[in-house]
Amino acid sequence: MKLNLKRPLIFFDLETTGINVTSDRIVELCYIKVFPNGNEESKSMRINPEMPIPPHSTAVHGITDDDVKDCPTFKEVAKELELTFRDSDIAGYNSNKFDVPLLVEEFLRAGVEIDLSKRKFVDVQTIFHKMEQRTLVAAYKFYCGKNLENAHSALADTRATLEVLESQLDRYPDVLTNDVGFLANFTTVNRNVDFAGRIIYNDKDEEVFNFGKYKGRKVTDVFRLDPGYYSWMMQGDFALNTKQVLTRIRLKDMNK
Repeated sequence: MKLNLKRPLIFFDLETTGINVTSDRIVELCYIKVFPNGNEESKSMRINPEMPIPPHSTAVHGITDDDVKDCPTFKEVAKELELTFRDSDIAGYNSNKFDVPLLVEEFLRAGVEIDLSKRKFVDVQTIFHKMEQRTLVAAYKFYCGKNLENAHSALADTRATLEVLESQLDRYPDVLTNDVGFLANFTTVNRNVDFAGRIIYNDKDEEVFNFGKYKGRKVTDVFRLDPGYYSWMMQGDFALNTKQVLTRIRLKDMNK
């Protein structure tokens, strides 16, 4: 089933130096931008992460330090990518938990502001896990009847994710609606305030912590009860986006 779009939807995939959102870097980014008229625009780029690629990561995606030593850094391509993503909703495979948070961190480090507050996020893996519970390779075989060649190549993974979503719409017409807003809601596990999911909205649309000793407590209440908690988080190994959100909440509360 072809996608029913009101604005462009970007499917993207990252290959990285590791799986730590705050400290690892992108080494390859691929996207397929699908427009409401069905046209597609795609691009794959290697990126110099400005740090060594660990052998265990190279073993997964096959990209070495030599492969990216002459490639642009993320800062050098950040403005181009921001323009590409600016008008689009976003889709991927496990993207809400990993790819989107890591991409936002790269933009913040590069000093390029990207406003995703009005974007919708469709995580194809979440549909798969809710309906079948497998991996991307298995999903591609199950839904599309194909073997995924070159798994962990960003381009192959991105194309497979697009095809899997189209097949999911065909397979579950009684459950899924061909609408990005519906799919974004269906694939949302928590209503995140920050992209890493450290802070979420509760049933009353209040910002609460989603981890640690204050899990479930309102952020503003915690900062009044334990003022040092804000400083601890700002100095800790948390995502830049998380710190940005915490500061916004704190300043908003102080200015009431």
